[in-house]
Amino acid sequence: MTSVKSSSANRFFPDNFIKLPHFRYEHLLGGISGGVTSTLILHPLDLIKIRFAVNDGRSAHTPQYLNVRSAFKLIVKEEGVRGLYKGVIANVWGSGSSWGLYFLYYNSLKIWLQDGDSQQPLGSLLHMFAAAQAGLFTLVMTNPIWVVKTRLCLQRNVTDTKSSHTYNGMIDGLIKIYKNEGMRGLYKGFVPGLFGVSHGSIQFMVYEEMKNSYNKRLNRPINEKLTTPYYLTFAAVSKLIAAAVTYPYQVVRARLQDQNHSYKGTLDCVKKIFRYEGFSGFYKGMIPYALHVTPNVCVILLIYEKVSERIFGFYKGLSPNLSRVLPSTMITFVVYENVSHFLLGYKK
Repeated sequence: MTSVKSSSANRFFPDNFIKLPHFRYEHLLGGISGGVTSTLILHPLDLIKIRFAVNDGRSAHTPQYLNVRSAFKLIVKEEGVRGLYKGVIANVWGSGSSWGLYFLYYNSLKIWLQDGDSQQPLGSLLHMFAAAQAGLFTLVMTNPIWVVKTRLCLQRNVTDTKSSHTYNGMIDGLIKIYKNEGMRGLYKGFVPGLFGVSHGSIQFMVYEEMKNSYNKRLNRPINEKLTTPYYLTFAAVSKLIAAAVTYPYQVVRARLQDQNHSYKGTLDCVKKIFRYEGFSGFYKGMIPYALHVTPNVCVILLIYEKVSERIFGFYKGLSPNLSRVLPSTMITFVVYENVSHFLLGYKK
């Protein structure tokens, strides 16, 4: 397929990019659906992960949890069941918008780089480029939401609701942070968040290469739809590889966003974590993190069935594979692959 690359008023992008023919709402819809649903179900584990991550063992402001089980018990005892869902609204907005924007932008860039030919292989570097661009764009758009979400998750027994350090919700948090800390406050944790961009780049590169290699091995087009177990396997492997390399950034980012910790910057935070907590300090919260992401496969497959049914009347019985538990991030991959393939197939 020949790309329309004639000059235009905007010399940085070709005409076909400005007209946005490669933007597909299926990717946006799938990402939002998966992010919102999984967050509503799994938020308590995310909250506990954050509290573990910011616990340096020296601050009196952070509760001391022995393990995930004790954290659940103590939170319910001191804050009630509602305490497990502090920050859930901000998390829903952040997760839904992040996954929606990420998939929309990532796949739009892929289509543009392929000149509209989905069977044209991109290679590892271009996959990393598209994922990095999508991650950076998403981070810039959503970082303020993550700052509020982190602080709401760390907010325990609220006594003075008028305090500048106490937030009544996401909007109140955004207003108070901007009023008291300016734009810099809304973008705390942005620098370590860039490591999250590298996480996505590694993850998507491995994921795409595994899919392409598998299809090539069977002498099929690289955009050939796979069965669900293969999507789950490739998503799990790519996630584990990326997480093993980049998880520490989540700890650093959470510490910087926590108003109860005072660091001069990212480097100062890294130095203090290593000095006082050792290398293991960079992996605090890893267990609740793993527990948080593991059930996502069941959630995402259910989303796929329901989204397909409601939009175009498609409905297939849930596979017995729903009972199988595989590691994380499958929420995004399975939603994207299944929703986009079925919706695009329907249009044809």
